[in-house]
Amino acid sequence: MAEPKWRAAEEYGFHHAWTYDHLGWRTLVDGPWFGAVPTLTAAAMVTSHIRLGTFVASPNFRHPVPFARDLLTLDDVSDGRFTLGVGAGGAGYDTTVLGDKPPLPQERTARFAEFVELLDQLLVKDRTSWQGRFYAADEARSAPGCVQRPRLPFLVAANGPKAMRIAAKFGQAWVTTGPPTEDIEAWWRGVRTLSEQFSETLATEGRHTRVHRYLNLDSAPVYSLSSAQCFQDAVGRAAALGFTDVVAHWPRHDGVYAGSESVVEEVAADVLPVLGH
Repeated sequence: MAEPKWRAAEEYGFHHAWTYDHLGWRTLVDGPWFGAVPTLTAAAMVTSHIRLGTFVASPNFRHPVPFARDLLTLDDVSDGRFTLGVGAGGAGYDTTVLGDKPPLPQERTARFAEFVELLDQLLVKDRTSWQGRFYAADEARSAPGCVQRPRLPFLVAANGPKAMRIAAKFGQAWVTTGPPTEDIEAWWRGVRTLSEQFSETLATEGRHTRVHRYLNLDSAPVYSLSSAQCFQDAVGRAAALGFTDVVAHWPRHDGVYAGSESVVEEVAADVLPVLGH
């Protein structure tokens, strides 16, 4: 997203703005693509209060030790406005571009669990020594620590039970994409089921502090910003299911998420004030 769009997201009154953390993504892999960390650093320099984050970082091409340094820097540059969105990562370009074989599904989840646990320790402790199957750290330093204490918040992506347990243990927020389907009503039913499952996971894990709930509206078969009314309806349905936040994609000229920026302007003018922003 270009610099003016970050400013616009803040001026329009949105609460948070995100960028993908990939080396390339789906049909856009051959187009322009910028790194998440420098992009968010630039965004932090041209905004003052909107929260910024990765949507989402994954272990596919990152190691927790150097990544923790980047996260500390983002938290500092943004003056405590950064949220780490993190997920297990899926199949695709990120899993093959480094020349490695894509991990099996069970390996991906196990690696994700280590990734999040080690990041948690690196961002809280002054020094971390840790050994796992996929990652290790030896006397890793973390001065000066996070601006946000005890560390910057984690938004953990989870649709399955194992990932939900990771979100319940380490997340200050949980995000879901809902189920894969081309039926919009089936998608909303699936979202309801996932929300109920996450509530059960929180209870099972003994998590009593509040965990914010995010919904990726554009995993639905209908683009949320196809019109202002479509966005308003989707936000209302998400709120009714207990979601505290939603994420929508800035319209593109063509291809995936094709739409008009005039819809964003209409949402900012007519919808956000009604939603209590």
